[in-house]
Amino acid sequence: MKELWKIFYKGLFDENPIFRLALSLCPALAVTTTAQNALTMGLSVLFVITSNNIAVSLTRKFVNPKVRVPVYITFIATIVTVLQLLLQAFFPHLYQALGIYLSLIVVFAIILARAEVFASKNKVIPSIFDGLGMGAGFTIAMLSIGIIRELLGNGTIFGITILGSWYNPALIMILPPGAFMLIGYMIGAIKLWDERKAKKLKGREV
Repeated sequence: MKELWKIFYKGLFDENPIFRLALSLCPALAVTTTAQNALTMGLSVLFVITSNNIAVSLTRKFVNPKVRVPVYITFIATIVTVLQLLLQAFFPHLYQALGIYLSLIVVFAIILARAEVFASKNKVIPSIFDGLGMGAGFTIAMLSIGIIRELLGNGTIFGITILGSWYNPALIMILPPGAFMLIGYMIGAIKLWDERKAKKLKGREV
């Protein structure tokens, strides 16, 4: 169980897709204008990456290595199509809000990377935890960016007014350049935290 937790935790922080690996930044810039859109995209990726890991792990012994990438992309495209149909049927407003970025999940680097690096070499249960960890890490990153952007750009969180009429919204935060700067600051803050943590550990060893 400890090994499964390590696999899951790795995706949450140590190898966070956005803050650590800088993968799939396109949706992080375009979709996180509101916390709701960010959460929906995050959960969508979590569903796709976990489902794809399961499919790849189950078929890893039957897929010819020479054609593995087209096969993996076919798996991803099928899962994304199912996801689109579900959102279109039950959450049409979210489907419209995410627009073309739902289709772009097919080519998200993090999904294909986990299939290639982990799921194709491991059994189903570890692959599930890898998908859940990476998907949860992606969701947390997207949601944190979305909350900050919506709060500073509109004064709201999930559509609920937090900052009163006195607040003058920073419109740049709901534009891609604002998201780019915010992600840069957040990555920088994480790196500073890592450096301080490393210094503390080094001080203890001395």
